[in-house]
Amino acid sequence: MTETLARRALLGAAALFATPHLARAQAWPTRPIRWIVNFPPGGAADILSRALGEWFGNRLGQPIVIENRPGAGGMVGADIVAKARGDAHVVMMSSAASHGIGPVLYANVPYDPFADFTHIHSVGSFPSVLLVGADVPASNVAELIALARARPGQITYGSGGNGTMNHLIGQLFARAAGIEFTHVPYRGSAPAMADLMGRQIPALMESVPTALGNIRGGRMRPLATSEAERSSALPEVPTFAEAGFPAATSTNWFGFSAAAGIPPEIAARWEREIAAALASPQVRERFASIGVRPGNLDAAGYTALIRGELARWREVILAGNIRVE
Repeated sequence: MTETLARRALLGAAALFATPHLARAQAWPTRPIRWIVNFPPGGAADILSRALGEWFGNRLGQPIVIENRPGAGGMVGADIVAKARGDAHVVMMSSAASHGIGPVLYANVPYDPFADFTHIHSVGSFPSVLLVGADVPASNVAELIALARARPGQITYGSGGNGTMNHLIGQLFARAAGIEFTHVPYRGSAPAMADLMGRQIPALMESVPTALGNIRGGRMRPLATSEAERSSALPEVPTFAEAGFPAATSTNWFGFSAAAGIPPEIAARWEREIAAALASPQVRERFASIGVRPGNLDAAGYTALIRGELARWREVILAGNIRVE
């Protein structure tokens, strides 16, 4: 066999083996995409998921079905995806709560944050914001601390649930400030904000995208944000570091993940699609309007982020003896 014929034979064999994989990728998706949001409607994960879902529209040839499955700091929804191994039609908005905190905070986690998922791309990041009700006599962090010291044990703060980033940032702030700041967990952001505005709780730790409408409407007062730099959506609000508490500096992050065991060519297709969505003017404008920075980490980068966050929060949780019931 000549060199030319040998080369043609090899190329033909490669094409033969590649054909089933190519056909499988081209055929997908064959039914609606089940997109799990592991937090209630109205929260940051829900807002970001629906923004991306709108952009996809008919791009994939199948509808995106957003399914809210909250509970246990995002772990209930994550477990649904973990149990869908090999199903390329089940995806989720993974998060710091479900993949960076929960696996080291809870004693019994029903999934492995790496082995049970195909992590595809980061989606966005944004700060949390410390809020007080409009009637609370505190216009800055120092005044809230003074109020907490004057009323030991009476100043509570709410969050959208145990094990969430907002819960832990509140604990970091309380430790740094040396105050009693009792956590009140809610089943999602909406009831927590309702109770803050209804004067059932004096303070709340919430994500900026979720709280922004109520802040702009004057229904709650922001005291500090949690990232190293001020939020573009709340440029007048100082950071915890500016208020003297850099230990509370943290970033909420969300990403896009699928079940483990999906075909690699479909994972690659998802990666391209998410990157294209995050680069689109429609999505970028929507994210900017709520103070979200679009993610820029590919599959490898996003997986590395999760690994680093697990190590960071394991140390914080052990050092602070932080527990959830």
